[in-house]
Amino acid sequence: MKRVIAGENRLPVKMWLDDVEEGAMKQIVNLANLPFAFKHIAIMPDCHFGYGMPIGGVMATENVIIPNAVGVDIGCGMCAVNTNIKRNELEEDILKKIMGKIRENIPVGNKNGRHKERQEEILMPKKDVMSGYNTQNDYPIIHREYYNALKQLGTLGGGNHFIEIQVDTEDNIWIMIHSGSRNLGKRVADYHNRVAINMNTRWYSKVPKELELAFLPIETEEGKCYKREMEYCVEFAYANRRLMMDRVIDCVWESVDTGTKTIAYSTDMINIAHNYATFENHFGRNVIIHRKGATLAREGTIGIIPGSQGTKSYIVKGLGNPESFMSCSHGAGRLMGRRFAKNNLNLEEEIKKLNEQGVIHGVRSSEDLDEAPGAYKDIDVVMENQKDLVEIVTELKPLAVIKG
Repeated sequence: MKRVIAGENRLPVKMWLDDVEEGAMKQIVNLANLPFAFKHIAIMPDCHFGYGMPIGGVMATENVIIPNAVGVDIGCGMCAVNTNIKRNELEEDILKKIMGKIRENIPVGNKNGRHKERQEEILMPKKDVMSGYNTQNDYPIIHREYYNALKQLGTLGGGNHFIEIQVDTEDNIWIMIHSGSRNLGKRVADYHNRVAINMNTRWYSKVPKELELAFLPIETEEGKCYKREMEYCVEFAYANRRLMMDRVIDCVWESVDTGTKTIAYSTDMINIAHNYATFENHFGRNVIIHRKGATLAREGTIGIIPGSQGTKSYIVKGLGNPESFMSCSHGAGRLMGRRFAKNNLNLEEEIKKLNEQGVIHGVRSSEDLDEAPGAYKDIDVVMENQKDLVEIVTELKPLAVIKG
């Protein structure tokens, strides 16, 4: 599915959905009128309102990079492991035992989401970042936050981040994790966005400040610095997911009577990010692709598209559609804002939905309703809308979930 909007915009907009909220639509128009945006703006079927750029947006730029077009959770993404455990080996009491062990070993959320002790430094990407020549100038925020990040490594973020145990159509048990670069990524994003705002103000930039799309020319020292630190955060987010996966597998191994069987290990892990910017070639031009809540779907690329809590998730293969800048959705996408969901969804109905699906979940009060199934778009509609972007490889049903 693809719908093209041209109107009075400088660039056309290509959308893989019809139902775009008003706030997100205004942001899309803003993107389409940026002087350095290239070719068109691509909007994925999970699109919803964000800061500056909507979640589920893909934009190519020439010669500039935009911190808010990546977002504060740099490198946020998905990982998944297909284990050799079968569904009949996980009775409800074993699943609950596993989830309890996960909570004991992996800090969860924004308030308590850090370890008491620093994790092993060997697990960090680019370990010389604290000792290399001119490191403090090359990685100013990473250098400052490095030792704090060691306590965040192997922790689950808040909000829509999750650890989920799932089953595929052949009764194989999967483990899926959604998390990002934690507070490290936010610190990097906030710092460089402030730098961009200050620079744009000095230049009397034609991009209004209120659009929240301050930019950095990529050949300036400021642009290069953001790109370095952004790429570090992408690697840190991967290291974070990898460590959590290792520990989740340990929790499963300790809870399931596997006999002599070895549980699949995270070296087999599928991993893909959905918040980053990178140099790519599209339509014959070298450009900077910003994916904010969008997943790479180059031909043959294996990706992960989760549903909401209590609905199916999918392992997919990219089709390499050039019109989407070889991208697809990063999930189901929000239907409601968090506050609206808490005030308007029915707690009993949302719990009933999850219970009917047989999902072990953590929805207990109205404060949890921002992550209830009703707060999200229908994943089946999202997948139908992007049939020309990806093909489904594996369908996964949730059994137990821990939400951030």
